[in-house]
Amino acid sequence: MTTIGITATELTDLVVEVYRDALGDPSLDAESDFFEAGGDSLAAFQITARLQSALGVDVPVALVFAYPSPVDLASVVEQELEVG
Repeated sequence: MTTIGITATELTDLVVEVYRDALGDPSLDAESDFFEAGGDSLAAFQITARLQSALGVDVPVALVFAYPSPVDLASVVEQELEVG
C-alpha cells in the first residue's frame, strides 16, 4: 500500500488506463511498450500530466522514456510515493 491509499495493483491499472488514453489504444496492457505503441514526447507529457493530476506527485517525463511499460513506470512511481 502506498502512502496515498492506493495499492500497487490499482496504481498499475491507473497507469495502464493513462497509457491507453494517451496513446489511443484500448488494447494496451501492463506489459505494453510505450515506444512500440507509437509513443512520442507529446504522449509522454500527457501521461505524466495525468498521473501528476491523479496522484498529486511529480512524475518527470524522463521516467516514461526510462521505464516504458506501465508496470515498470508504476513501480517507480510507487517508490516515489512511499519515499515522498
